[in-house]
Amino acid sequence: MSETLIGIVGIAALFLCLVARLPVGMALLVVGFGGIWFIDGQRAAIATMSSETYSSVTGYSLSIIPLFVLMGNMAGAAGYSRRLYEAANAWIGRLRGGLASATVVGCAAFAAVSGSSVATAVTIGKVALPQMKRFGYADGLATGAVAAGGTLGILIPPSTGFVLYAILTEESIGRLFIAGILPGILLALLFVFVIQVITMLRPSEGPVGPETGIVEKIWATLRSLPLVGVILISIGGIYLGVFTPVEAAGVGATLVTILALSSGSVKLNMLPDILLETVTMTAMLYLIIIGAHVFGPFLALTHIPESLSIELRELGLGPYATLFLILIGYVLLGMFFDGLAMLVVTMPVVFPIISGLGFDPIWFGVICVIVIEMGLITPPVGINVFVVKGVASGVPMSTIFRGVFPFWFAMAACLLILILFPEIALFLPEQMKGR
Repeated sequence: MSETLIGIVGIAALFLCLVARLPVGMALLVVGFGGIWFIDGQRAAIATMSSETYSSVTGYSLSIIPLFVLMGNMAGAAGYSRRLYEAANAWIGRLRGGLASATVVGCAAFAAVSGSSVATAVTIGKVALPQMKRFGYADGLATGAVAAGGTLGILIPPSTGFVLYAILTEESIGRLFIAGILPGILLALLFVFVIQVITMLRPSEGPVGPETGIVEKIWATLRSLPLVGVILISIGGIYLGVFTPVEAAGVGATLVTILALSSGSVKLNMLPDILLETVTMTAMLYLIIIGAHVFGPFLALTHIPESLSIELRELGLGPYATLFLILIGYVLLGMFFDGLAMLVVTMPVVFPIISGLGFDPIWFGVICVIVIEMGLITPPVGINVFVVKGVASGVPMSTIFRGVFPFWFAMAACLLILILFPEIALFLPEQMKGR
C-alpha cells in the first residue's frame, strides 16, 4: 500500500471517528499514531508521540489558553455579560429590533473576554432571550440573533481559534488577535444591519422596546465600564506593545478576578467550580494541540500536502479561484464537523497552498475563523444552534435554523468584503510593526 493511500485511509478513519463523536484530540492522536506506526514502524510512532506530547504543551506561549479561559469563566460567573447587554439595551433597545441588536452588541463585547462562541451564546442568551420573549419578539429573530452573535466569540480577540491557528502555522498570536478586531466589528455591524432589514420588512418580529431615560443610560454604561476597562487594557496593551499576548492574558485574568471578588459578584466558595471548568476546557484544548502535533507528522509522511499543492498548481486556476475552492470546501466540512477539528485536520494541507499562492497568512487566519463561524450555525451540526436550543427549550430547531439563515449570508458578505479589501484585517497588525 502506498504512503498516499495510507494517508487517504487515515483521513477517512479520522472523519469516521469525528462522526462517531470521539473527542477531537483523541481522534487525531489515535489516527496519527497508528498511521506513523504503519508507515515508519512502532519505534518511530512511540518516539513521535512522546516527543510531540511534551514539546507541544510546554511552550510558554501556550499558557495564554488557561489564562484567557479563566478570564472568560470568571467574567461569566460574575454576571458581567448581563451588564454588557443592559448597557447596549439602554442605548438601542428602544429601536425597532433594538433588543436583538443589543444582543449582538452584547455578544461582541463579551466575546472580548470569553474567547469562546459557545460561552458567549450561552451567557448572553440566558439574559437576552427572556427579555425578547417578554416584549414579543419572533422566536426565529430572537434565537437567530443569539446564535449568530455568539459566533463573534471566536473572531473578536481573545480567540481560541486564533490561538490554535497560530500554533499550527507558527504565526504571531498577538498579530492575529489584533487582526480580528476590525473584521469582528464589521461582522457585528452586518448582523445589526440584517436585524434592521428583517424588522423593516416584518415589523411585528421585532417590536419597539421600552424607553430609557438618560440617567438609566449613564448608570447602565457605568456598570459595564469595569469589564470594558479590562478589555481595553489587555487588548490595547498587545496593540501598543506594552504586553505580550501571554502577559495580556495574565493581566486580564487577574483584573477580572479582583473585580469579581472585591465586588462580591463571585464568592470564594464559587472558585473551585470556576477553576475546575477552566482546567477542563484547557485540558480539552491541550489534547487537541497534542493530537495535531502527532497527526501533522503522519500527514507529512504521506506526502498528501505536497501532492495536493502540486495538483492545484497544475490546474492553473489562479490564486482567487483556488481560494474559492478551499473556502467552499471549508463551508461543506463545517456542515458536519466541529470548527476546531476542521482547522486542525485541514491546515497542514491548506496552509502550504495558501502560502504558495502569496496570500498573507494573518489575513487567511481571519478568513478561516469566519468560515468556522459559518459552520457554527450551518445545519445539520450547527453547534451554536444546539446551544441556543438548550437555553430556549420551547423553540423548535427548525425555527432557530430559519432564524440564523439571514445571518449566515451576512457572514458570507463579510468574507467577500475581506477578500476584496484585505486591508480591513491587515491595517491594525501593520501598525504593530516595530513595536
